[in-house]
Amino acid sequence: MNSIRWGLCCLFKEEPIHFAVRQATHLGKFDRKRQLEMLAATVAANATALLAAIAYCAGHSIGSFRLNSRILPLKTHPQMGYRLAELPDHAAIEQAYRQAGQLAAAQGIRLTFHPDQFTLLSSPVAGVTARSLDELAYHAEVAELIGADVITLHGGGGYGDKTAALQRLTAVLVHLPPSLRSRLVLENDDRVYTPSDLLPVCAAAGIPFVYDVHHHRCLPDGLTIEEVTEQALATWTREPLFHLSSPREGWQSTNPRPHHDFIDPADLPLCWRGLAITVEVEAKAKEIALQRLHNDLAGRRAGNIAMGSSFPARNG
Repeated sequence: MNSIRWGLCCLFKEEPIHFAVRQATHLGKFDRKRQLEMLAATVAANATALLAAIAYCAGHSIGSFRLNSRILPLKTHPQMGYRLAELPDHAAIEQAYRQAGQLAAAQGIRLTFHPDQFTLLSSPVAGVTARSLDELAYHAEVAELIGADVITLHGGGGYGDKTAALQRLTAVLVHLPPSLRSRLVLENDDRVYTPSDLLPVCAAAGIPFVYDVHHHRCLPDGLTIEEVTEQALATWTREPLFHLSSPREGWQSTNPRPHHDFIDPADLPLCWRGLAITVEVEAKAKEIALQRLHNDLAGRRAGNIAMGSSFPARNG
């Protein structure tokens, strides 16, 4: 299992590392000068937290860290949004983020982003697409500062016509600016778009595919885990990135979509063993889940835990 780079996602469960946020309604009570001062303080504090997060990962066999998309709070808000250059002490703030990126590079920690589900490039509404592109431009700006190489995006909605939606998505992808296009990747979801839906889009647009095996188990498409793994690997020209999680109520529950606090080692596909890939662990217990997974996999190497390969049994 030594080839897998394990990834922690966004937050900590017990470690006292916290990323601060700002609420637009609260900021709206102040004049613009004070708003920018408050935002600058939060953005600077989050740079310090990012340094701590990277240091923690380096010391705990965690090779990748996914940043929370609100690390620069309200960056693209229609009223409270701002440019970094508008913030007091912006040069020092930008340097702090560069230092975080330098620490990550020195420690071999990969940095990634995953914008929220409201960032949509397949929407039939031009305004939604425009706002989503603004959001992605913000992610690309921070990614440039810190050296993050992945911005993961879902396919979006089907809007009653998945074929047309995927055509819109492809058309947007091929015209992205280089700083975003070089980082953007597509991930299958558990309700609309399967690997077989998105792999052709990735091929047409030259975009890598992030394989979420939990989503695929929830929304199968006739392809096996082994087939998707092979096809997903072929879309990457750098280290591939996959996602792993376990169902909160088990695979026999009526809804296996919600994530468990921890990872069942049996949910790690057999065909992922020995691959030089990043696997982001999407588990509610965060760093505690990764610690337990490391221990469980050590037990597996001792012959105590079986690994999974094909789809788990499901009701119905």
